[in-house]
Amino acid sequence: MDTVDLARLQFALTAGAHFLFVALTLGLATLVAVVQTRATLTRSPVHERMTRFWGQLYIINYAMGIVTGLVMEFQLGLSWSGLTEFAGNVFGASLAIETLVAFFVESTFLGLWIFGWNRLNRWAHLGLIWIVTLTAYASAFWILVSNGFLQNPVGHRLVNGALELADFGALVANPAALVAFGHVIGGAMVTGGFFMAGVSAYHLAKRTAEQEFFRKSLRIGVGVALPAILFTATFGGLGFDTLQPTKRAAWSGGAQQLAEAQARMVAEHGPGDYLPSAGWVQGGGMTMMILFALLFLCGGLSFLLMLFRPAVRNFRPWHWLLVALIPVPFVTMLGGWVFREMGRQPWAVFGLLKTSEAMSPVTHGQITFSLTAFVTVFAVLILINYWLLARTARRGPEAVALGGGERQAETAPALTF
Repeated sequence: MDTVDLARLQFALTAGAHFLFVALTLGLATLVAVVQTRATLTRSPVHERMTRFWGQLYIINYAMGIVTGLVMEFQLGLSWSGLTEFAGNVFGASLAIETLVAFFVESTFLGLWIFGWNRLNRWAHLGLIWIVTLTAYASAFWILVSNGFLQNPVGHRLVNGALELADFGALVANPAALVAFGHVIGGAMVTGGFFMAGVSAYHLAKRTAEQEFFRKSLRIGVGVALPAILFTATFGGLGFDTLQPTKRAAWSGGAQQLAEAQARMVAEHGPGDYLPSAGWVQGGGMTMMILFALLFLCGGLSFLLMLFRPAVRNFRPWHWLLVALIPVPFVTMLGGWVFREMGRQPWAVFGLLKTSEAMSPVTHGQITFSLTAFVTVFAVLILINYWLLARTARRGPEAVALGGGERQAETAPALTF
């Protein structure tokens, strides 16, 4: 592999890994906020315990997502300085807003939510988790505004060989960003819903003592996952209207469409190969669609089964099916990500800057070393995250530490001297 291919592979592996954390974080944040709203309105002890349990899983995943996100920032400077020099004045604005939202607002309020249990008014504490959730959505929005610009560059002007921001409104209203935002948010809710349903089904299959706790959690997970699948599919369909002509041709795979797209790009940009890899585009798209069909089928069946309490408590084949489905939304989202990003090649900024021109002046040995280092770090982080999530989920709500300090102090025996 040449230097450019190694740099692309490095970014693909690390960005894909980070995307897995983001998908679960967005989905779980919303589910935790909904459960805590129910607990606050009804003062239900079960829903309060559900908030703590699922909230602790959310925090574990969020922390790992922050670490992988920081590593992603280094890659832009290390491997893709040509991109930032050429277009950083445009898409860097939305990245800067995302950083402020994610690291200053979201993290601050999440810290208050974590340490505010039994210290803050219950309505104020509920408000915190909703602020965290909304800022998580805002963070995803600004990231997709940046990515949308790379897919469909708008709102810019060329000055002295570099792009400058000319129309911030056009950048924000970019259809390639707005449609993708709806698609990603829906996919995140599918991921969070099947995660909650799968973990709950595991405990129900094991006949743990917390039957009522996990019965309610399973119903919430399935009840969110099915409409989220339909929501995601709607925006996915709209997304086909925003495809670049070369990506659309690669997806169709027809020789005539590919030839026409190539001829059009040559006429606009001069001689060169402007077609993305049809194999990668079709492979990513088909993976996404086939697994979507599987999720839709299983989600619809699960929605019907959850209406019957005996099935929720005792139907073990269904429980183990839900457990097996936990990783499927992650793979589905990765397939969609491959479809979106590989279809943009060979452009870093479509029609304006090629990926080979966006590279930093690094040697083959340097990029090989950084690829090895980044992949190793991310592999370790993924394994740690999986181990922490699995251990916490398997132990159940009795082992949750989130928000338990004050309550334990109140029930501890008093010491007198």
